Amino acid sequence: MHQDGPDFNHRMRRLSRPDAVQGTPSMEWIHRHATINGIRMHYVEQGSGMPVVLCHGFPHLWFSWHRQISALAQAGYRVIAPDMRGMGQTDAPTAVEAYDIDHITADLLGLLEHLGEPRAVFAGLDFGAFAVYDLALRHPEQVIAVIGLENPAAPHNPDEPPLTEYRRMGEQHFLHIEYFREPPRADRELAAEPRRFLHKVFHTLSGACNYFEMFQHPPGTSYIDAMEEPPPLPWPWLSELELEFFVSEYSRSGFTGGLNWYRAFDLKWAQRKPFEGVQSQVPAYFLGSEHDVDLEGFHGDDPIGQMRAIFPRLRTVRMIPGAGHMVQLEASAAVNEILLDYLADIVAQDTLSAD
Repeated sequence: MHQDGPDFNHRMRRLSRPDAVQGTPSMEWIHRHATINGIRMHYVEQGSGMPVVLCHGFPHLWFSWHRQISALAQAGYRVIAPDMRGMGQTDAPTAVEAYDIDHITADLLGLLEHLGEPRAVFAGLDFGAFAVYDLALRHPEQVIAVIGLENPAAPHNPDEPPLTEYRRMGEQHFLHIEYFREPPRADRELAAEPRRFLHKVFHTLSGACNYFEMFQHPPGTSYIDAMEEPPPLPWPWLSELELEFFVSEYSRSGFTGGLNWYRAFDLKWAQRKPFEGVQSQVPAYFLGSEHDVDLEGFHGDDPIGQMRAIFPRLRTVRMIPGAGHMVQLEASAAVNEILLDYLADIVAQDTLSAD
C-alpha cells in the first residue's frame, strides 16, 4: 500500500489553500435523462475513455463533483456524475423500500448498461461510497476499481440494526439520524427553509466547524436549530451562486428522497448480513480529510482497517489536511490531483491484469 511522505503532505497543504482551489470548470458537460431501473435518472457526463462514475451522498447532488468532472475528463476519462435516486432531477420514489441495496445497485448497473459500458471505476462519498462498495461486493466483474472518499466502509454492527442503535444514541442528545428517522417532521422543516438548512449544514460538515458540538443539544431539537450560525457567503470554497444551485434543486424536489436513504438503514443492514466476512478483490483506493465528521465519529477506532477487511487490495490511502466532509469543494485542487493519481494507477493495473 502506498504510504504518503512529507513531500506529499506538504503538497496537499498547498493545494488545499483557498488560493489553490477553484479555476473555472470547462462547460462541456452534457446533461442527460434516461429511464433506468424503472425511474427517470438525470446524469451529467463529459469526456471519453475509461468510464468513471462519481456517486454523491446527502444533501448533495451531481453538482457536488462539478470541479472534478472537467478535470478528469480533460485527462482522458469518460466521467459520469448521476443525481442519485431520490435527489436532484432523478426520481424520488415515496416508499422507503425503494432505497435498499437492491434498488441502488440496480440503478448503477442500469446506468452502466445505458451507457454501453461493461464496467467502470466507481468513486463515491457518503451514501455514494456505500453504494459503490455494495456494488463491488455483489458485481465485482463490472467494477474496475472503487475510490472511497471520507467513508471507508458502511457502518455495520452485526448484533444490532442501525436505527435501533442510533435511536438509543438519540435518547441522550440531538442526533441527526434520529431526527430524520420518522417522517414527516424533518421533511417539512427542511423543505420550509432549504436555504437556511443547506447554508448551515455545509458549514457544519466542513473543516471549519465541529459537528459534535451539536450533541450539547437535547433530543427533540430540530437540525436547523442545533447547528451554529455560519458565516455569510462567499466562503473560500463556496460561492453564493454555487449554494444557490443546491437551494434551487432541493427547493423543487424537497428532501424526502435523501432522508429515505437513512430510513432504509435497517433494510440495508439485513441485506448486508449475508456479506459479513466476504471480501471483494476489486482494487480499492481511499481519500479522507483531517476533519471529516464520519471518520471522527461514525467508523470506529480503525476505519481504514474496516475498509481493508472488505477490500484486501486496498492500494492507497491519502488524507487531506484541514478539510472536512465537503472535501470535493473545500479542497478541490487536492482532490483532483489525488483522483488523477489514483486513476493513473488504476489504468496501469488494469492494463497489467489484461496482459
